[in-house]
Amino acid sequence: MGTSRQKKQRAQDDDRPGVWVAYGKLVKLWRNKSGLTQQELAEAVGYSCDQLASIEQGRRPAKSAFTDAAEVRLKAGGTLAVLQEDVDLAKLPAFFYDFAKIETEALSRFSFDAMVIPGLLQTPEYAEALISEHCPPLSDEIIEQHVEARLSRQKLLTRTPMVETCFIIGEAALRNTVGSADVMRSQLQRLLKQGQMRNVEIQVMPANCGFHPGLNGPMVILETLEHRQVGYIESQDVGLVVTDAATVSAFGLRYGKLRTQALNAEESADLIEILAGEL
Repeated sequence: MGTSRQKKQRAQDDDRPGVWVAYGKLVKLWRNKSGLTQQELAEAVGYSCDQLASIEQGRRPAKSAFTDAAEVRLKAGGTLAVLQEDVDLAKLPAFFYDFAKIETEALSRFSFDAMVIPGLLQTPEYAEALISEHCPPLSDEIIEQHVEARLSRQKLLTRTPMVETCFIIGEAALRNTVGSADVMRSQLQRLLKQGQMRNVEIQVMPANCGFHPGLNGPMVILETLEHRQVGYIESQDVGLVVTDAATVSAFGLRYGKLRTQALNAEESADLIEILAGEL
């Protein structure tokens, strides 16, 4: 029995993201240097002792609020804060992590999504409703981590230097009520606000437009700050980063056709507003 528990614990430890382990070791190092017990630090930052122990062991990711409080209490000199972005990224599903790292260096990002609202545009309620229905089911803790990580990625839209983005969204994604009518209405209203941002263009692909290159599946085309072109495709929890120049070039050609076949930004906003009013 004891051996079984030990094997389970080792398996859990093997699954710990390296950045969580490194962050936890730093917390423990600074705590010991400050002469604090786990209980004392936990009380100082508003955590339980068990929660702090999990962070130090790399089993639980630190939230920004914890990092801010720990930086002050431990006088860590920014050594914890500098890891926070990587800690947040490691909350993402493993299949998406490599692309998420590249995405943080984006100069431009163009995507097509046929069936769901893109993660960068999702409200917290829409994201939680979507992730909560994952098959096979995820634990409450994993759901919370994935939602937090998805929302954290949205800083890409407001960061400096500004990222030029275009989101082509299938009409089916706008009509499919995820969560509830209230959740969907708020999501559509969010799209209208985001579409007014100078670096965000939202286009809708009508359901009755006939053949278009997006029927082959969703895709992302990204240009990094070093002007490197990268593609990304994803289906059924499998993600693939595409770096072959000829393949990424083909993605670009297809995306150009998608933009000509989709409704323009003004027409798209009109449709989204109509659909929001119907909920």
